Amino acid sequence: MAGAVEAKLAELGLTLPDVVPPLASYQPAVRSGVYVYTSGQLPMVDGTLAVTGKVGAEVTADEAKELARTCALNALAAVKSVAGDLDRIARVVKVVGFVASASDFTGQPGVVNGASELLGAVLGDKGVHARSAVGVAVLPLDAPVEIEVQVELVDA
Repeated sequence: MAGAVEAKLAELGLTLPDVVPPLASYQPAVRSGVYVYTSGQLPMVDGTLAVTGKVGAEVTADEAKELARTCALNALAAVKSVAGDLDRIARVVKVVGFVASASDFTGQPGVVNGASELLGAVLGDKGVHARSAVGVAVLPLDAPVEIEVQVELVDA
């Protein structure tokens, strides 16, 4: 039975994807006490990275913002894999977004807004968080965006 958070996802026309399998030697998410830390989530859909390249060159800022949204959805799936239920989220504490950027691209905050806005739409006030948006030279698999999330859980 889906909880309130998954019902909100459905209301937004979204479904929680399967957890993206690790590309190397790590776990998609780990729990430490009341916190869950996700590994960096790429914009994978059904095991495929549909778009590659640098934002501001091969990928537009608007495309990258949508990809950041996909990353955040993958992060929620990773959180659920260790928390058991997304309704246990007390709040999103921190989001870190990495944007593979052309040398003259400076719109990283706008790209990472895709993740932040999704978390806000799904979780309401619990989705408000601290954040970093960082431009980098390259990401795994030549992904344009990577997002990691830290959440605090209601202790069960």
